[in-house]
Amino acid sequence: MWSRNVASVCKRRMRACLYAPSRSLASVAEAPTASSSADAVPAPNVVINAAVILNRSPILTRTPTLFERAYYAYQSRVRRALYNPFPTDFYFKTGSLLERKFAKEERIREREAFGGQWTIKRRKQVPSEMDEDGVLIASADQAETMGEEPVEPPAPRVHESDNTGDVKSLDRKGERNLYLLVRGKDHTGKQVWRFPQGGLQEGELLHKAASRDLEAECGINMDTWIVGKKPIAVHQPSLSESTKKTLGGEMYTFFLKAHILAGQVRPDGKNVTDFAWLTKEEIEPRVEKDYWTSVQGILSDF
Repeated sequence: MWSRNVASVCKRRMRACLYAPSRSLASVAEAPTASSSADAVPAPNVVINAAVILNRSPILTRTPTLFERAYYAYQSRVRRALYNPFPTDFYFKTGSLLERKFAKEERIREREAFGGQWTIKRRKQVPSEMDEDGVLIASADQAETMGEEPVEPPAPRVHESDNTGDVKSLDRKGERNLYLLVRGKDHTGKQVWRFPQGGLQEGELLHKAASRDLEAECGINMDTWIVGKKPIAVHQPSLSESTKKTLGGEMYTFFLKAHILAGQVRPDGKNVTDFAWLTKEEIEPRVEKDYWTSVQGILSDF
């Protein structure tokens, strides 16, 4: 009797377990309580600026070093010693002015390549003579240059602005990369040398803000090109707690690279009072030490 009662109880419990409603999987993740949401740390407020590294690329080829000049001279001598002789009798008439001119230029090239005691002897200029019909008789030097336009000497590699120290000229330091540095107010209102920069508007992209701020500080008389949409460096100045409260949080300045294609800087005199086109070495003594640490790696050494 006792065993029959135990069996009936077990059957009822098994039936209750089989037909019990299963627990929903969604209820495994408990909803956050009011205490957990109150403990969440709010996102810090930051002030973001977009700055422009405006670059003027070199306009002259770099002067070769002594080693490079020696290497090129050696290669020129090797090529000249191995090349096939030029068939002058095929291209020039024997005894003609062109043949004599080519022979003279060939002697100059030989001397430049291998050296020697040969020197060009200039004939003294003689007064022009007329024949019986009044036609001007050309001298030997005039006959050699007959039919050719005068060759202008190349312009000097050192510009006048290099001699006068004009740092506002885009023609200075033709072999080097120049960068635009402006003198304006920083976040504390102090006049400092820095790159053109400005704040971001709500929902504005970095490269759009950089282009707008460059035009606002340097004028519209420049044709520039922002190279990319991503910054190449960032600067975070060390701020005091009072300055953070005044600004509304930490400050970050993102730098974007750009090239100047034409024009010149025309500051309005309010936000920017002065500007200069400087090399990397000339920028270092003008800017703050922590500012230089942030930008020195993105400036060219040449």
